[in-house]
Amino acid sequence: MNDSIDSGDADSETPQRCGLVAIVGRPNVGKSTLLNALVGQKLSIVSRKAQTTRHRITGIHTEDGAQFVFVDTPGFQTRHTVRGAAALNRNLNKTVQSVLGDVDVVLFLVEAGRFGLDDAKVLSLVPPGKPTLLVANKLDLVHRRAELAPWLKGMQERHTFAEFVPLAAKDVDDARRLFKIVRPYLPEQPWFYGEEQLTDRSERFLVSEIIREKLFRLTGDELPYTSTVVIDEFKEEGSLHHDRMIRVAATIIVERDAHKGMVIGDKGERLKRIGTEARVELERLMSAKVFLELWVKVRSGWADDEARLKSYGYE
Repeated sequence: MNDSIDSGDADSETPQRCGLVAIVGRPNVGKSTLLNALVGQKLSIVSRKAQTTRHRITGIHTEDGAQFVFVDTPGFQTRHTVRGAAALNRNLNKTVQSVLGDVDVVLFLVEAGRFGLDDAKVLSLVPPGKPTLLVANKLDLVHRRAELAPWLKGMQERHTFAEFVPLAAKDVDDARRLFKIVRPYLPEQPWFYGEEQLTDRSERFLVSEIIREKLFRLTGDELPYTSTVVIDEFKEEGSLHHDRMIRVAATIIVERDAHKGMVIGDKGERLKRIGTEARVELERLMSAKVFLELWVKVRSGWADDEARLKSYGYE
């Protein structure tokens, strides 16, 4: 294994390169933070709550004749076998496994100096022979870099990694070193998307994700992760005063009446704050005036109901 900081060749005379790059790792290791840093815009929501990312999120970056199609995946469910959420967990794990079979390169994200059973279970899913980079995140939290040497030796014994990349995903400049490192692993082929495209996900999808992020952030550990957001209406309307105006109606789905009370809060204040914070961020992301209406409904057992999962957008 070589330290890959100096690897890669961005010779502009070479043919176009394009490939799928999976970002995988245990829950809460920083996958969404890394994707957002690489793309330069929030596409995948960030939360301290495990299992925040539930869908295959594609982020696209094109530079120097190469197009990187990054795929952020749900953290593989190894510990959180939440009662009543078996179908949801199976869905998330199936997403991880299908992504790994399709991609050209895997970024296996771990916390620098740490490797637990949950990390090992994710690593075991990586197909043999698939080019895999060991990305050691949260390097800024390691006080003495020399302590990483025995850890790195142990990682080499566990898997044949193509490269070792230590970084801090929250540092955008640090994270973007990956472009030069990953580039040689992309196949020589035409780009899949337009040069300016950032994602294959719709604005409607991004709206639901931003609302869900605010929901989890403002409810903390009070609300179980088996809550979701469904977009009932997404309509762009004409306006004399704004270049774009979007009207959104969304429903927050929870498991129990008690959870509904948590989301609404005293005199509706928490729900109002969720809506306000989501609207402000959506207006910035979409460069539009947004009118957002939120409702909360109880749907007991939705996370263990295959039909409801499909109707709520889980593939």
